[in-house]
Amino acid sequence: MNIKIEKLVKQFAKLPRVGTRAATRMVIGLLQDKTGRAESLANTLLDAAKSIHPCSVCGVLTDADMCEYCCDTSRRNGQLCVVRDFSDVLVLEKSGVFHGCYHVLGGSLSGVDGITPDDLNIANIAKRIETENITEIIFALPNTVEGKTTQQYIISTIANPNVSFSELASGVPLGGDLDYIDDGTLTLAFGGRKRI
Repeated sequence: MNIKIEKLVKQFAKLPRVGTRAATRMVIGLLQDKTGRAESLANTLLDAAKSIHPCSVCGVLTDADMCEYCCDTSRRNGQLCVVRDFSDVLVLEKSGVFHGCYHVLGGSLSGVDGITPDDLNIANIAKRIETENITEIIFALPNTVEGKTTQQYIISTIANPNVSFSELASGVPLGGDLDYIDDGTLTLAFGGRKRI
């Protein structure tokens, strides 16, 4: 395989949930396309990489200082939904089960991968509780060891008796990831969340 093509395949294969075979198909498809799609994709990606960043309040990806969810005052209902990454916000928004504020951690605690609390967007949760009058924190984290560890760590850092904690109810399987859960299951899990 040509060195440039091989290098491009390796870059695509580093994307989440993209293997070498899928990366190869994408690269070849883009390179064989005569409509200018590859150049358009490259320019759009470069523009997004320069302008998209985490919201200064919640961590949702945006091109403004504050994201659309933080700017929407109708969402200030005392609920804060803590998620692992931005794709989880998109899943929840698509399902329509949550209408409060979000907090994107940017990952989960992991001793194996060396991810510590300092690597995640955890520190300003306590500040948000005070400034936004948060009364319930809903954890919509993966049902994994890392997700549960992250959840327990966050709970241990919050010393506010006026805040209750809940997590998604059963329906989200052990080891489950929000990206793979259908809307019906997610609606049941969110509606049947339980106190921690």
